Amino acid sequence: MGKIIIKTPEQIEGIRKSSRLAAQTLDFAEQFVKAGVTTEFIDDKVEEFILSNNAIPAPKGYHGFPKATCISPNNVICHGIPSRNTILKDGDIINIDITTILDGYYGDTSRMFTVGEVSPASENLIETTFHCLDLGIEQVKPGNRFGNIGFVINRYAKAKGYSVVYEFCGHGVGIEFHEEPQVDHASRRNTGATMKPGMIFTIEPMINQGKPKANIDKSDGWTARTSDNKLSAQFEHTILVTETGHEVLTDIHEEYPVT
Repeated sequence: MGKIIIKTPEQIEGIRKSSRLAAQTLDFAEQFVKAGVTTEFIDDKVEEFILSNNAIPAPKGYHGFPKATCISPNNVICHGIPSRNTILKDGDIINIDITTILDGYYGDTSRMFTVGEVSPASENLIETTFHCLDLGIEQVKPGNRFGNIGFVINRYAKAKGYSVVYEFCGHGVGIEFHEEPQVDHASRRNTGATMKPGMIFTIEPMINQGKPKANIDKSDGWTARTSDNKLSAQFEHTILVTETGHEVLTDIHEEYPVT
């Protein structure tokens, strides 16, 4: 494992601003999530919004990724490429993943959206995934070990009859798009590096209805789908370790108190 960057107060403030913009962008995108809309249309609107706020979308051009956002419907776990051929329909669930670069600092967040009426099974998967994120965030405090995040997430998801994707993980963020540490969502208790004040990273559990395995689309090299075509859901926040607990930097709705 490489060195985990401890951010300075100046860096933290810059990352906080970018994180808030990323969260505001998700709120902005919500109005376009409806039946008949293409994922490319949503991506175009999001890119315009980010640029209008003097920022740039981090995914665009990252290792050749062609779009401003990742939009992942139904059985797509992550890294879905927005397309004019992907048209939303009633009953769909989708994840929109936003990463902004504002004044050189990164903010990263994603959440689930529903299109029209969705099935109880879809609702249950989304609720479970959101609670997995909550459980992971509760573990963030100085002196705790990163493995405990994945331990509590995996324990809860399995108890609910779901599986945790192990091929993708959370990560340090802020100065770069992806930094140390790797934040696994299925791990052993009391393993991994120790959390320290000033560390900033994402927790972004991907929870599947069926098997945990991902298949990467050979035609585009990005789109990760469930191996059994069952549904997948994901939520993501960027979190700062404070002197006494944590601050969820991408929380603009005050869902998480600063501890």
